[in-house]
Amino acid sequence: MKNFLSHFFIPRESNNHRAKILHHTNLLLTIIFLFLASFFIQTVKVKYPSVLGIQADISSDQLLFLTNKERQNTGVGPLVINDELSQAASAKADDMFQYNYWAHNSPSGKTPWAFITAAGYKYIYAGENLARGFTTTQSVIDAWMASPDHRANMLSSNYQDVGFAVKSGNLNGEDTVLVVEEFGNLYMPVAKNTPQEIAPAKSIVTSVPAPAAPVIPVIHKTVQAISKNPLINTSTLSSNIYYVFILVFIFALFLDMIIIEKKKVMRFVGHNIDHILYLLLILSLVGIWSKGVII
Repeated sequence: MKNFLSHFFIPRESNNHRAKILHHTNLLLTIIFLFLASFFIQTVKVKYPSVLGIQADISSDQLLFLTNKERQNTGVGPLVINDELSQAASAKADDMFQYNYWAHNSPSGKTPWAFITAAGYKYIYAGENLARGFTTTQSVIDAWMASPDHRANMLSSNYQDVGFAVKSGNLNGEDTVLVVEEFGNLYMPVAKNTPQEIAPAKSIVTSVPAPAAPVIPVIHKTVQAISKNPLINTSTLSSNIYYVFILVFIFALFLDMIIIEKKKVMRFVGHNIDHILYLLLILSLVGIWSKGVII
């Protein structure tokens, strides 16, 4: 076993002074393994959701409580749950899943205000916060509060009503949980905030006075909570698999670089440091992708 590991990780004459794990054949086998593992995880997730799936525990009651707690800390009056805004939030979440987009405006140009007016809410001011990929209520609130524009929405005195939707589904090929927060005010605002609309980026928010529109009442079934606790969390499992393989290759490259430099072995291969930096970049991206995002 010791000889096998040495042959696999340490450059020496038996592996042509290149750790076996870094040979092209093994790199190809690793890629094939990761592909098959991804297929296996997806199959188990579909057939046995209680074993492998998304772990999440988010409720509208807690979203309201934590939002109002933040407002209280800054001396702003509490928000009140509004059924029409909750219906609008539910419709917006359904629309994102149905048409597979992650943005405030749909690919057809449908704005958040269209969902709000369709639910029968006659607003003066309206705003929207979105989040996806989070597993707890607190993590959603923390992410919104850490973003200046989302925070401005949550603490704005222009809003008196709020509606939430928490729904799970497949978005852009990934199973995830969406959280939609719709703000509104049926009355004149206490203080006039500067309207702002931030261009799409990794983190954006729209907090603008929405234009008036005809009211077309429509009823939606509002999902206000998600509570799932499968045996294994899909996102954590997937990211951990990538972490392990990337770290193993980084270790092998470091070891290879040190030993070759020490033995002064001449060979025609790429610079290990370039490969290490590239893998560290991938490692960082995996870490970012495994976290929730807000817009």
